[in-house]
Amino acid sequence: MSNDEIFAAAYREHYWAVSRYVARRLDGRAGEVEEVVAEVFTVAWRRRADLPSSPLPWLYGVARNCLANTVRGHGRRRRLVDRLGNDDTAHGRHIAQGPETETPGAWVHDALARLSASDQEVLRLTAWEELGIDEVAVALGCGRRAATMRLHRARRRLRAEIDRMRPAVAADTGHSREGERR
Repeated sequence: MSNDEIFAAAYREHYWAVSRYVARRLDGRAGEVEEVVAEVFTVAWRRRADLPSSPLPWLYGVARNCLANTVRGHGRRRRLVDRLGNDDTAHGRHIAQGPETETPGAWVHDALARLSASDQEVLRLTAWEELGIDEVAVALGCGRRAATMRLHRARRRLRAEIDRMRPAVAADTGHSREGERR
């Protein structure tokens, strides 16, 4: 099989998995998903001779880097808009969300958001992308032992955040630990 055929097979087989990976990380910015996915497969095309036999974790690693570039670009644009004074708050346009905008299980996402970006990523790779530890190591560009340790530490930190948030979660849902025992 030629490198072009290997790339074409990887594209057909993994396009939607990479799209879902990117979409979950660009929550609320659906218009950018296609751009980032296109960038991922552009990099894969340029490096098609380097595609491993199991390319999905490698593609996730490329997507991770492309997403980082996108996030940095957003930060630069945001800072520019702030310097120009042309943001929504300067013009008095405020959007207030009602209580019904809270999605079920949002507290889990809140706890995850309190973690470092590297902790979030290792947890997402195992939970959302359903990668095994060897594949996580490829996606993160590290060894198996390092990936195992990162996952263990990230899970421990997530548990600590959930435990810290638990009183607030119970209050938000109208339940308390004391009321649950009755």
